[in-house]
Amino acid sequence: MNDTVLILSLASMIAAGTPMLLAATGEILAERSGVMNLGIEGMMLISAASGFWVTSETESLALGMLVGILAATLLATVHALLAVSLRVSQIISGLALVIIGTGMSGFLGDATTPKLTGRPPGARFSSVFPEGITGLPVVGPIVFDHDVVVYLSWVIVAVASYFLFRTRPGLSLWAVGDDPATADAAGIPVVAIRYGATLLGGALAGMAGAYLSIQILGTWQDSLTAGLGWIAFCLVIFSGWRPWRAMVAAYVFGALTTLGFTFQIVGFGVPTDFLAMLPFIMTILVLAVISSRPEAARRLGAPAALGRPFVRESR
Repeated sequence: MNDTVLILSLASMIAAGTPMLLAATGEILAERSGVMNLGIEGMMLISAASGFWVTSETESLALGMLVGILAATLLATVHALLAVSLRVSQIISGLALVIIGTGMSGFLGDATTPKLTGRPPGARFSSVFPEGITGLPVVGPIVFDHDVVVYLSWVIVAVASYFLFRTRPGLSLWAVGDDPATADAAGIPVVAIRYGATLLGGALAGMAGAYLSIQILGTWQDSLTAGLGWIAFCLVIFSGWRPWRAMVAAYVFGALTTLGFTFQIVGFGVPTDFLAMLPFIMTILVLAVISSRPEAARRLGAPAALGRPFVRESR
């Protein structure tokens, strides 16, 4: 029963959607503070390259993931400095991160000896639960046959949801994203919260990138993310800036990315290139609708001050 196409597809959907879920959750936290980060793709790339390199050299998954997280957090710090402190356009700053991350990851891949391309990952995560549990009918492969990062992503989503909707600091984050001037007048540290949320978003994007190269793909190549960072950014809109909805959306897109393999198994003659385009087609369509009707984004739950710098002297 566990070897059926449906069961295997559902299990692979969760694994494939995990990097997008981690990156999207981090972006939700950043955007809730009013900081838009278009640089997710660049942060995922630099974390994928650095994390894969360290894991390949040391055979330590923990160290590889940590280095990937730190690399992306460093880029997020640059974004916070430009967007929050220097009040540079958040769109321009985010796009600059994509260029920097792409270039630095490509350089790192070529500068190592031997080059990262073609190297084995050094180590990979294994399933958390024993075979007796993972072999349970239906729920075994779908729920229990995953590694620690998948389960950690579920914990992160639960904590992020509780933080945003059930805690005072979460409400302060909302206030900063909706009306930073009023929040500042109430004594809420707007700049500190925006810095913290941006760096946390970068850390989760770093975890996503390192996990993608080390575990999901088990290899490195230039532009390895192939647009997953942009999809993660769009998942924030799809989810209405809510982590639980982002989980559902990430797994739907995870299913779309693995649809080609599923169709090959069952013998459907659908071109794989067309199937690979589906996630991006859906992303473009939704963004087109949102861009043509800005009020729609506000109704979905977009923070009122999203993308707007905070100038304390003007309040």
